[in-house]
Amino acid sequence: MNNIKIEKLLINYKTLDDFKSFKEYGNQELSMLEDLQSNIVEDNSESPFYGVYFGDTLIARMSLYKVSQKYDNYFDPPQNYLELWKLEVLPDYRGQGYGKALVDFAKSYELPIKTNPRINSHGFWEKMDFQKIHYEMERDLGENPLVWLPKGVAEKEVSKN
Repeated sequence: MNNIKIEKLLINYKTLDDFKSFKEYGNQELSMLEDLQSNIVEDNSESPFYGVYFGDTLIARMSLYKVSQKYDNYFDPPQNYLELWKLEVLPDYRGQGYGKALVDFAKSYELPIKTNPRINSHGFWEKMDFQKIHYEMERDLGENPLVWLPKGVAEKEVSKN
C-alpha cells in the first residue's frame, strides 16, 4: 500500500457527488457534505479536503485545516498546528492502509496535529501515535482531543492540567 496517492479535492460539484456516497453509509457526523456545500466555488483549489480514489471512486477522505498560533487553545506556548477533521474510509476499503496514508500525509507537514476521535476510533488514533491529553476544562471545550507531535516539539509544550 505504499503507492496510495493522496489528492487535494477541488471544491466543485463532482466532489459534492463523491461525498454523497459517504453520507449514504450513515456516518452523518463524519459527513463533509455540509462543509462542501457551504464553501462551493467551482474548482476552488484552496480546498481543505483530501482524498484517495480507487479507480473513479472516492474511497477515503479527510479535511485538514491549518490553525494559526493566534487561535491556538491547545498548546503552550501557542503555535501553528493542523486540525484533522472527519477522516473516513468507506467500509469496503477499511483495514487496507487508506486511513493511515491520510494521517501520514497530514504528518508530513511536520506540525502538531489535533483531532477529535469519533465513533470507536480511539484504537486507530493510538496506532497513529496520537495521545490523549487532559486539559483544564475551559481549554478542552468538551472535545476530548487527541494530538500528535512531530519530533522536535517537546511533549512538555502540550498544555496539560
